[in-house]
Amino acid sequence: MANSPQAKKRARQNEKRFQVNKARRSRIRTYLRKVEEAIASGDKDAANLALKAAQPELMRGVTKGVYHKNTASRKMSRLSARVKSLA
Repeated sequence: MANSPQAKKRARQNEKRFQVNKARRSRIRTYLRKVEEAIASGDKDAANLALKAAQPELMRGVTKGVYHKNTASRKMSRLSARVKSLA
């Protein structure tokens, strides 16, 4: 357990950031899940719309430090390839 005032403050700050990042990660996963569901249903228009909505959320996660840039790029690339392959 933190003893010094500095360590106690750090622990408080870490907990607050953890909650914010957790909410942000959850929100991004929801957008990605909507894309997955649209792909599974075979609806190309819905999948395209969901992908367009998910992309800025995912990239915002990168700027906020929730995801690494390459991870987000990889996810977008794979999702867009799957949406493109829908016939």
